[in-house]
Amino acid sequence: MPASNHRTPRTAVLADSDTRWKWGALTAGRLAPEGTATDGYLLRGRATPTERQLAEVGLRPDALAEVSLAGFLAELRRRHDDAPYDLVVLALVGGAVQAALHGLARLGQDHGVRPVVVTGYVGVVYEKLADGLLLRHGADLVLANSAVDAERFRAVYEGVGADARSVTEAALPFLGGAPHRPADPAERPYTVVFAAQPSVPAGRADRAHLLDRLIGHARAHPEREVLLKLRSRPGEHTTHLEELPYQRLARDREPLPENLRLVHGNMGEVLDRTDLLVTVSSTAALESLHRSIPTAVLTDLGVREALGNHHFIGSGCLTSFDRLDEGHTPAADPTWQDRNGVAPGTAHASAFDTARARTAALLERAGAKGLPPIAPYYTPRTAPGYLPGLLARHHLAPDGTPLPGALGPAPAEGLRGKARTAVDGAVRGAARAAYRHGVQHVAPLVRRLGRL
Repeated sequence: MPASNHRTPRTAVLADSDTRWKWGALTAGRLAPEGTATDGYLLRGRATPTERQLAEVGLRPDALAEVSLAGFLAELRRRHDDAPYDLVVLALVGGAVQAALHGLARLGQDHGVRPVVVTGYVGVVYEKLADGLLLRHGADLVLANSAVDAERFRAVYEGVGADARSVTEAALPFLGGAPHRPADPAERPYTVVFAAQPSVPAGRADRAHLLDRLIGHARAHPEREVLLKLRSRPGEHTTHLEELPYQRLARDREPLPENLRLVHGNMGEVLDRTDLLVTVSSTAALESLHRSIPTAVLTDLGVREALGNHHFIGSGCLTSFDRLDEGHTPAADPTWQDRNGVAPGTAHASAFDTARARTAALLERAGAKGLPPIAPYYTPRTAPGYLPGLLARHHLAPDGTPLPGALGPAPAEGLRGKARTAVDGAVRGAARAAYRHGVQHVAPLVRRLGRL
């Protein structure tokens, strides 16, 4: 059902991690009609954001709930007659997007539930390009964060004979903030920020190398403030697994230099006081470049697809800690920035115009004559050895219907409201803590024993 003059239009954002929640909520704000009410749904799993992570992101919807995918689909069906969602933003990993698309396609066939569906990527697409894109095929809009990405996305879809009209050039929705203002020694010291990533690099030796070089940089430049910007606290997960947090490595190197600090917090606020952003391939580099902050993408561990820093070839940002220690300040190439959607200035303000116009046209069409059925590229005919298993991981049958028991047992009568919330929260919190302990402590130990 479309947005109309008779009710408040509604948007649902389904996200599976803190970074994807940030992307999804901001994207919804860019695309939804003015006055739209936005509800947030957090997909239950290993990376479901904690309250602290949600507070750090700083984006609060009109309502927020933690759900399974089957539960989300059931909620869309339940709300369809009274307060249907006009727009659904899927801020999920590719496999979950595909499962959601098949579930939504089945809802459309069986119950006429057909919102406009939008999906995309949180940052740099440096691996699994074809796999990730085909898992997102079927959404009405597949957002590309730059002209380069839009060209690559269309080439993949057209190359397999899939409809590429959904690919829509936009930009990362969280780019913004004040342009870089160089440090005034009378106000604050020159500040170097290393943006840590949870899984790049993954190995202990590589992560230790980067930390040791950062410590060495702080000692070589005592006049500078050096910040190690961490993504999460111990026990928390983000979009990617972090088996060896930098804070654990840092404990083995205490005392640290007095001008080196480990910090958390909103990246935009950290960038407000940054004079040099250093990373391997973090999305923070894109935010930094957009704000004209000198940005160093490290080559210490090589320029490799596995690290994602190959994305920055031609950017002028590739450098090493040796050069940074000597005082080198990278200068970004303006042409590269423009092609990759991070040019500073006013261009970003209009980056969502096309996507917003397409969304409005789809909403209008939904009201006038209805939208066509959702038609993902993957079907039981095109991918019979892949799709059923993928859907089963999200408790959906090959036809997109929930498997028996997917919604879980009905709540006991009287165990609702605050009491049920407290019980569910305690149980889920304990289960999540146990899972994260297994990932961060038990799994690495098992792998090390396996190599003996």
